[in-house]
Order: sequence, then structure tokens, then C-alpha cells
Amino acid sequence: ILILNLLIKAVWIFGIDRNVQISVGYQAYGMYQALFNLALIFQIILDFGISQYSSREVAIDNQSLQHNFGTMLVARMFLFVVYMLFVFIVAKLLGYSGYSLQLLIWVLLIMVLNATLVFFRAQVAALHFFKTDGVLSILDRLFMIIICGALLIVSQWNQYLTIETFVKTQVLSLGIAVGIAFITFAKLSPYKLTLEWNFNRLIHILKSSSPYALLVFLMAIYMRADVVMIERIGGGVNGASQAGVYIAAFRLLDVANIFGLMFAGVLMPLFSKMLAQKKNIAPIVRTAVDVMMPIAFVCALTAVFYAKDIMLLLYHRASVTNDALLLAILMCSFPAYCLMYIYSTLLTAGGKIKLLNLISLGIVILNLSLHYVLIQLFQAQGAAVTVLITEWLVAAVVIYYAHLNYKMPHNYPWILKHLLFVACMFMGFFCLKQIQFYWLYEIVLLAVVAVLLLFILKIWSPKQILALFKKDSQ
Repeated sequence: ILILNLLIKAVWIFGIDRNVQISVGYQAYGMYQALFNLALIFQIILDFGISQYSSREVAIDNQSLQHNFGTMLVARMFLFVVYMLFVFIVAKLLGYSGYSLQLLIWVLLIMVLNATLVFFRAQVAALHFFKTDGVLSILDRLFMIIICGALLIVSQWNQYLTIETFVKTQVLSLGIAVGIAFITFAKLSPYKLTLEWNFNRLIHILKSSSPYALLVFLMAIYMRADVVMIERIGGGVNGASQAGVYIAAFRLLDVANIFGLMFAGVLMPLFSKMLAQKKNIAPIVRTAVDVMMPIAFVCALTAVFYAKDIMLLLYHRASVTNDALLLAILMCSFPAYCLMYIYSTLLTAGGKIKLLNLISLGIVILNLSLHYVLIQLFQAQGAAVTVLITEWLVAAVVIYYAHLNYKMPHNYPWILKHLLFVACMFMGFFCLKQIQFYWLYEIVLLAVVAVLLLFILKIWSPKQILALFKKDSQ
């Protein structure tokens, strides 16, 4: 299921999303992405932390699903209306008008449908149907690949591929996926699902989920404000074009983050259940780090040494130097993202939401300040540097507090093995880069070397990896 998700989403991002940007132009796509990220920042209004809260509660006790589901679903319908009105007003205050606002309405519908899909998936994952959740997570992308792929491949239909068509296709695909997800969840649920309105229960759910809502909102700001600030600070055509250039590089980080996000989705209910049963979570944390971090560092090194080749292959742009530098900087933050996914998920599962909110608030202040200064000085590259600084700082802080709260042992030989792996791979990349060889072959060879090295250093073992994915059956 992990491989299927990576395959489908990679095809979507590289085969469809990338080609759409090339087809409609960097300026049009940059404006769309700025609107998308603006809507994404405030998506917490759609959910108010309900998905994370319910996922944790259902993982601990399935009966909470019977008591709370109907009320949560009705509440979300009300939140949809509030969300769309609020973001529309914010967009007006930021200076958007005319065509931009028309496009924003469709973008908001994407967010509403996506939040609904995430809600149903969260319940399925909380019931420990991880494979089913994995399949549901790719449905909308699969439908979009089929529709947009036809528009890109069939030459007679190319003229219909505009940014508006692209957005409307996402609305259609998500609508179908939401319908399938609801039917699937209804069949898997051990309880009869009904729509009901219990005001007292709603107030209890909102109070309980509000800390999660604040956390998601703060994380959305420091993870998604970059494109909006590039487009607004840059001003006019230049701002939209710079946003388009930034997104072209960030797209690869988005692909890489699919891997981390999917692991976080598996880890959240596992950590919640194990902490509730007072089990030792250190082995699972170590396994997650062992699996994710080597892959993250190899991806980062690949971007550093082959950024120009990758960007030229993907976008065929003459001025690829700046694009390559953006990619290298952004991908160096990927290992930090992976660490954050592991340790912040652990803190969330343990109910350390107040701590995470305080951390996130500090990061938001730093992030927005750096964006404001560095974007004015270096445009898109300034935003990339801000992401790099922010994510590594977040990773360091959540690791510190996870060890502090759960008394996990400091295993220095284990850490040294990972550092040795990174050092060996760096030397491998450096040495192979000196040889005049086709770069794609070099990457394949280095990937093989990385896997062999992981088994030689005993960072990876088949038994250890399989144990992580068998936890859902225990």
C-alpha cells in the first residue's frame, strides 16, 4: 500500500501537476498555488482538530465512534460555511479581486471535499484498517490522473487544459472519492452511523479538539505561508512568477513528504494505543527512524549533487541554476521533516498538545519574520532558506521534548551508525560525481549502495521493518 501510494502520487505530481504548470505557465500556476496555500492555512476551520481528536479517541476506545460521529459530521457541515466566508474575506483584505476571487471559490471547494475525505480516512485508520486507508488516500489522485492525463495526452483536447479546468477536475475527483470513502467507512464501522445534533456533546468535542485545532493552524502557517508571502511581497506578475519557480522546486519536497506523512498516519494510532496501554514505545520510534532517516538523507544528497540535472529533466528551463539551488536548499530540510513527523506524532498521541502549541507559536513568529526579511532580499531563495532553518529547529525541539517526556534512552552507538551512513553516502555521491557518467545511472547505483550499506551497518533488518507493519493486527 505504501508503494502504491508513492507510485500514484508521484505520477500525479510529476506526470500531471508538473505538466499542467508547464502548460498553463508559471505565472498562472503561481497565482493558483498562492490561493491554494492561503486556503490551506485556514483549513483548520473546516475541521477544528476533530479528525486528529477523534482518531486518537477511537484508536483508544472504539465506542467513542458511536457516541460522537453523528454530532461531528453535523458540526463539520456548519464549519464548511464559516470557513468559505472567512477565507473569502481574508483574500479581499489581502488585495485579491476579480478573476482571483472566482478561482478561489473553486479552491475552497477543493479544501472542503479534501477535509471531508481526511475525516473519513481518519476514522478508518483509527479502526486500524490501514490498508483500506491507504487505498482511500489515492482515489482522488487516481481520478485526476485519468482526466487530466487525457487532456494532456490527446492533442485535440490540449486547448481545454487551463488552470480553471485543472481546479474543477480536482473538485469532481474529490467528490467521487468522498462518496466512496463514506460508503466504505459505513461498512467497516462496528456501529450504526446516524446524523444527530447533540449540542452538549458538540461543545465537549470542540473543547477537547480545540488544542488540536490550534496546533494544526499554527503548523499550517509555518509550513504553507511561504508561497502566499512570495506572491504578495513580490507583487504583481513578478510575485506570481517567483511563486511558480518556488513551487517547481518545492514539488519534489512534496513528493518526498508523502512518505513521511504516510508513516505519521500509521504511527499516530499505534502510539496512541501503546501509550494508553503503557507499553514501551522506544522500539517503534527507533524502527521509524531507522526506516525513514536513511531514505531522507539519500534524497537530500541526491538533490544537492544532481539538482541541475533533475530540474532540467523536469522543466526544460534555460535558466535552471536558480531553480537547482532552490531544490537543493529545500530538500536539505527533508530529513528534518521526517524527524518532526515521528516525534511530533508521538507527542500528539501522548496528549502533549499544549507543549506542541507553545513550540509552534514560537516557530510561527520566527518563520514569518524570516520570510518577510529574506523574501524581500532574495525572493524565492529567501523562502527556501527560511524553510530549512525552521524545519531543523522544529525537529530539534520535538526530539528534545519527546525524550524528556518519555524517558527514552540515549543510544549513542545507534546515532553514530546513522552518522556513519550519512558520511559514507556523502563520500559516495562526491566520488561518483567526479566520474563522467550518465547521472541517472549514478543515482541508481548509489541507491543500491545505500541499501547494501544499511544492511551491512545493521540499521535495516527485514524482521524489524515487518514488525512495524504487523502492529495493526495485535
